[in-house]
Amino acid sequence: MTLPRKFRYSALALGAAAALAIGIAATGGTTDVSAAPTPPGIPDPYDAEWKLTQLTVAEDGSMDGYDRDLFPHWSSHEDNCNTRELVLERDGDGVETGNDCYPTDGDWHSEYDGETSSDPSEFHIDHVVPLGNAWVSGAAEWTTDEREAFANDLSAPQLIAVSGGSNLSKSDDDPAEWQPSVEEYHCTYASMWIAVKYKYELTVDEAEHGALEDMLATC
Repeated sequence: MTLPRKFRYSALALGAAAALAIGIAATGGTTDVSAAPTPPGIPDPYDAEWKLTQLTVAEDGSMDGYDRDLFPHWSSHEDNCNTRELVLERDGDGVETGNDCYPTDGDWHSEYDGETSSDPSEFHIDHVVPLGNAWVSGAAEWTTDEREAFANDLSAPQLIAVSGGSNLSKSDDDPAEWQPSVEEYHCTYASMWIAVKYKYELTVDEAEHGALEDMLATC
């Protein structure tokens, strides 16, 4: 059965909250999932700190052979939506969409730099762990289907709507090279990054690991 659009994200949020609750119970975290965090699956600082200890520290691999097209995005979903449109709908305030699923009304706030806009074209969908960084930390060995799942993951804190300027300045940088200009978001950003790397068993280099430790220290 196809859910009406107005219920689509209620179902997604409930699913994400349930999955997060299971993960927290297993690791001893205490995040309150009642608010259905956006993006979903953001671990609390204690859980993020534990997950960071489980990541393999290794030098980045080569960028040889990398191409964004090797990570197909944005995938199509029901109701004429693609992944980008679903994230815009999820992350915006008062979002209304047309039959093609593109937002016709709404407001967006960029957690990275505090910018706001009522024009969805000014907002990008950021891969929290960039595709290029994923490539050098393990994804070069994945299949195309695995890379597509990574690039369109709506169940992990991997996709977020942010200002175009902040997304372009970040590029493929890791937290040792780029961090949100809003320092109050550093704890959340590090927790998101760690959760994604942990889920996909991606490596971190030494500088990246140190930067993530420093960002978690702000929690």
